[in-house]
Amino acid sequence: MSINCEILDLRAFLSVVELESFNRAADALHMSQPALSRRIQKLEQAIGAPLLERTTRHVSATALGTELVPLVRRMLEEFDGSLFAVRDVGPNRGGLVTIACLPTAAFYFLPTVIRQFNEEYPNIRFRILDLPATDGLQAVASGEVEFGINIMGTSDPDLTFERLAEDPFVLAARKDHPLAAKQWVEWAELEPYHVITVHRSSGNRTLLDAALAKSNIKLRWFYEVTHLSTSLGLVEAGLGISVLPRMATPREDHPFLITRPIRNPEISRTIGVVRRRGGTLSPAAERFLKMLIGVWGA
Repeated sequence: MSINCEILDLRAFLSVVELESFNRAADALHMSQPALSRRIQKLEQAIGAPLLERTTRHVSATALGTELVPLVRRMLEEFDGSLFAVRDVGPNRGGLVTIACLPTAAFYFLPTVIRQFNEEYPNIRFRILDLPATDGLQAVASGEVEFGINIMGTSDPDLTFERLAEDPFVLAARKDHPLAAKQWVEWAELEPYHVITVHRSSGNRTLLDAALAKSNIKLRWFYEVTHLSTSLGLVEAGLGISVLPRMATPREDHPFLITRPIRNPEISRTIGVVRRRGGTLSPAAERFLKMLIGVWGA
């Protein structure tokens, strides 16, 4: 089913939501309030449902309108960016890439790829939403972003997952910790020590607990945190050891911390690209995704 609406209809809707007023939105768009109302009515008729709730003193988005806001905002930003970029050709062409990315990948891996990409396409801008796994999937599903970098685990039939790499769980400890003298460790060797882990609501924790349960292994979690970076801070302070994805660990030249592989069993999370099934990417996003796959797979 096709929906017939104009860019100005979308601008009208977004302005009313952001300004919470028909009067202020009309002034911002330099149009009369009746003309603005007609734009909103046209958009609601095209979609087939109300997008705004109106009272004498207040206006707000309906549940459907709230879902549409991030998608409409991204569409308008991409449209505006295309207008400025249309006269450019080749590597000078501009554009906007909007992605959702796991915080660990956004911090430790993504900057390297973006730097390489910007050397070739210096006018393409990025909006990066560094979100936990579940929130990142929702951002892709809602259209708030063009694609996501996430861990495998989605069962949403509207999303596709393309594997990029395996990210093994490893031990993080201080260099003066007894386990630091080993080249690798087994899970059973962690038992005597205070283990720091992320909260059970985390996708990483869910994956790790499930894999350990299959091998009848249960670790004694002593500290539980929300962010992987917090667990590293506790490790550095000498409060315990941590099990976390290798991508979330510090560089090899860290002054205080080391990482070691954990075996029997070896457990990893699968990192990949999440997209809407049947969806299309902007030219800028297509080019970046091609480089991302090339660099990550190298």
